[in-house]
Amino acid sequence: MNPKFKAMFLNFLGFAILFIIARVTFGYLLSIDRLYLALMAAVFASVLAPKFAVADIADSKKVMMKWIFIKGFREI
Repeated sequence: MNPKFKAMFLNFLGFAILFIIARVTFGYLLSIDRLYLALMAAVFASVLAPKFAVADIADSKKVMMKWIFIKGFREI
């Protein structure tokens, strides 16, 4: 699998999982319009989702992850 595709797929997967969890949870707890629930869930997921990128390290491309709950970068 191409490293750029893998990074993009992992970004989407992390965002989508957090978005669905937040959307269902906010929908259960709050009784506001569906558009506002989706916007709140999108902001929540954007902030908390891990970020993946491709780094060129020692003549090889590696997928790296940064997340607010860990310090520094992690290689995937």
